[in-house]
Amino acid sequence: MENMVNANETTQQQAQAAAEMTAPSSFNKMDEITDMNQLFESGLTDFHQGDIIDAKVVRIDKDHVMVDVGYKAEIPLPMQDFIGIDQKITVQPGDTIQVLIERWDSDTGSLRLSYGKLLKRQAWDEIKNAFDNQTPIKGTVLNRVKGGLEVLLGDVKSGIKAFLPLSQIDLKPVGNAESLIGDTIECLVVKCNRSRENVVVSRRALLEKERNKSKEETLKTLEVGQVREGIVKNVMDYGVFVDIGGIDGLLHVSDISWGRAENPAKIFKTGDKVTVKILSFDPATEKISIGIKQMTEDPWLTIADRYHTGDRVTGKVVSMTDYGAFVELEEGVEGMIHISEMSWTKRVKKPSQIMKTGDRVEAAVLNVDTNAKRISLSLRQLEPNPWDSLEERYPIGTVIEGTVKNITDFGLFMGIEEGIDGLVHLSDLSWSKKVNHPNQLYKKGDRIQAVVLNIDKEKERFSLGVKQLHPEPWATVPERYPLGSIITGKITNVTDFGIFVEIEDGIEGLIHVSEVSNQKIKTPVGMYEPGQEISAKVINISTVDKRIGLSIKKINEESEKTYYEEYATNVQKGPATLGSLLKEARAKTEN
Repeated sequence: MENMVNANETTQQQAQAAAEMTAPSSFNKMDEITDMNQLFESGLTDFHQGDIIDAKVVRIDKDHVMVDVGYKAEIPLPMQDFIGIDQKITVQPGDTIQVLIERWDSDTGSLRLSYGKLLKRQAWDEIKNAFDNQTPIKGTVLNRVKGGLEVLLGDVKSGIKAFLPLSQIDLKPVGNAESLIGDTIECLVVKCNRSRENVVVSRRALLEKERNKSKEETLKTLEVGQVREGIVKNVMDYGVFVDIGGIDGLLHVSDISWGRAENPAKIFKTGDKVTVKILSFDPATEKISIGIKQMTEDPWLTIADRYHTGDRVTGKVVSMTDYGAFVELEEGVEGMIHISEMSWTKRVKKPSQIMKTGDRVEAAVLNVDTNAKRISLSLRQLEPNPWDSLEERYPIGTVIEGTVKNITDFGLFMGIEEGIDGLVHLSDLSWSKKVNHPNQLYKKGDRIQAVVLNIDKEKERFSLGVKQLHPEPWATVPERYPLGSIITGKITNVTDFGIFVEIEDGIEGLIHVSEVSNQKIKTPVGMYEPGQEISAKVINISTVDKRIGLSIKKINEESEKTYYEEYATNVQKGPATLGSLLKEARAKTEN
């Protein structure tokens, strides 16, 4: 009996030693059965290397999962093959799993099992099947690599790494491929080489396949007037491209809203779900126009029922130009306040002087043009027009006083009251002085008086005059300088056609070349100089043309006549009288 026990112990020791000698280096504990008796008793002698058999998890220790495949001895499998992505063990005692017979030697009874390699084989089988049948396969994006992304197909422990080129990520270029890291995606296997462990996948190919299928279905049922759901694919300045089922439709910016066409990027973003209406469809070119505003009634169709001339309305300033401001009265309806309708009195150069975008304003409706889709508004019509009563406050002929607010080439503007200026034209500054520019007489800020000449309420013009404060000097010229009278003045200019003589401040007379001398002369230039004092006779006056004709010749003719009359008289008186007359005549000639 003792010998039998010793014999059994020896047999067990030999079997254990044999098992340790045949165990692979990757296992720290026994994972083979070499006891021939156990092997033959198990009934598994007809299994072959590469076969897959069931195994029952018996227990789990620190480094191994012990399984039972029908032998009398349990077989250890590496713990690392059963650790999930969450670092937890994926099996429990009592679970039945499948394992791969990695090595089977019927001569020696050597058996090696593997769970990890079975998973790896299954992963490759799945990839090969997906490649052969072009069916989608799921994968997890691991990281960014040169030219694309690294994708894990299958389990984190046994999965196969594949390459996803950048150009195959999406239907359009992807700006930030790193954003997909950690995502689970579906793709098609476009290249599979198991011996080289080379797998290339394409997400774009799958998307195109799905898109084409959806497109075919959409084209069969698409009709103008339909309302469809879509996904925003791209946003441009001029509109939005919307996928309405495998085919894109263009939502033009003008078809987004009945109101002001804004930048689509302020309203939409890629991925938004939208409801649109089919406006037009060309099967030949597959071009589709879609709209959103067409799903509601055009508000301008009933605008005349809601807005009338004289109505007071309130709205928000949505846009401003150099010529006015646009006010949104309701969605899709805007009115325009022209710059001329912003104030009765203020000289508004830009709408921004009165309002800004976003302001709520109240205005009066001036006109509603349904056909042109225009509503004219006014701010100033809400207030009394100060020009209506201006003539009552400032009757023509009234002398008023004010400050010079602005000076221009054609005159100066004088402040009358808040927002109302009067214009003194250049021609109304002086009766007599030749004024080339108002700044010869005045400067900005001067306090001056003026006479009200005219008020044009329609054109909002207030005309003033400064020279009208005094009588016009030419009105009394005939009385002060009657025909035949002799005047004395200074020469202001000498020309070929005559001599200009200043009679008084602002009043000149002309001695025509024909009236300079008793002798016929071509020009008085050289005979007289500016600044020289001279006497002449008034021979004609025109108050309308403001001209005075003078003559030196007439004075000489009268002097000669007087001389000859005296000469004829004194010839009878004797030689002595005649001699004195000759001396006098000689002296006049010398002068």
